[in-house]
Amino acid sequence: MKLISFVIPCYNSESYMEKAINSLLVKKEEIEIIIVNDGSKDNTLKIANKYKKKYPEVIKVIDKENGGHGSGVNAGLKIAQGKYFKVVDSDDWVNKDALKKTLDTLEKIDVSMCIVNYVYEKDGKSREMNYKKFLPQNKIFGWDEVKKFSISKYLLMHSVIYKTSLLKNINLSLPEHTFYVDNIFVYYPLKFVDTMYYLDVPFYRYFIGRDDQSVNEKVMISRIDQQLKVNKLMLDYFNPLEVKNKNLREYLIHYLDIMVAVSTILLRMDGSKEASEKRQELWNYLDKNKELVKKFKIAKMSNLPSFISIPIYKVVRKIFKFN
Repeated sequence: MKLISFVIPCYNSESYMEKAINSLLVKKEEIEIIIVNDGSKDNTLKIANKYKKKYPEVIKVIDKENGGHGSGVNAGLKIAQGKYFKVVDSDDWVNKDALKKTLDTLEKIDVSMCIVNYVYEKDGKSREMNYKKFLPQNKIFGWDEVKKFSISKYLLMHSVIYKTSLLKNINLSLPEHTFYVDNIFVYYPLKFVDTMYYLDVPFYRYFIGRDDQSVNEKVMISRIDQQLKVNKLMLDYFNPLEVKNKNLREYLIHYLDIMVAVSTILLRMDGSKEASEKRQELWNYLDKNKELVKKFKIAKMSNLPSFISIPIYKVVRKIFKFN
C-alpha cells in the first residue's frame, strides 16, 4: 500500500498543472498521484499521459466526462490505494520540504486526519495560515484537546489530509456540477474523526489571482446559487447540536457560521432585488433550526444592514488575503 494518494482534478489546466504535479514528486515509492481529466478541451489529458508514461509506478490518469470538481474528487477517491488521501487543485502546489516532513511523520503515526498549514499566494506575496494556537503539536490528539477556533480560523481542504479508509467507510460522495464542494469535503467527515495530528509546516500553496478562479469575488457573486446549495446541504447533513463532544460541536457550528456569513455578505454586495430575496430565503431556511442559528456570530453580523456588514467584510478580506 502506498502511504498517500494525491488527487489532482483538472479542467483545462494545461498552463499550470505541471507545477502541481512536479511539486508532489518526492519519495515516489510512498505516493500515488491520480490526475483526473474532467472533460478538458485543451491539452490537459496529453500532459497527464506524458507524466504517466514517465512515472508509471506513481501516476494514474482518469479521463472522464465533465462533472465538476466534486466529480473529480469522487473519481480519484474510488481508485485511491494510499493509506491517506489529499486533494491538490491543479492551479496550486505543495512545498517539497514540508511534503517530505509530512511523509516522514505519516509513516510513524496512524490517525483519522492530519492537519497542515497552507499559504495564500497572491500578488507575489505569501501569507501562511497556521493552527498553532488551537491544536497540540508533536502528538496524536482528540477533540477534547482542540481549543476554540478564533473567528478567522477554520480548516480548509488545503489543510486536511484524511485517512482514505475513513472517507470510503462513510461513503463520501461530493455533488457533481457544483462549485464550492470543498467545504463539504472538509465538513462532513469531521464527526467521524477521532484521532488527529497537527504538523506546523507550510505544506499547501494556495494560489489566488486568476480572474476565472472560483474564489474570485465577482465569480462567487455570479455563482451564488452554487454557494447557497452547498450551504443548505451542509445544514441538512446533520445537526451539530446533536454532536456529543463539546469541542467538535462548537467547531462544526463555527464552520457553518462562516459558510452562512459568506453567502449572506455576497448577497448583500450584489445589492439586487433578486439577491435580497435569496438572502431572505436563506435565513428563512435557517429558521428550521433556530437553536443552531442562536449560536451563530459571524453570520448575524453579515446580516446587518449593508453599511455595517460590507465594511467589516472588506477589512477582514484585506487582513486575511482571501478572494
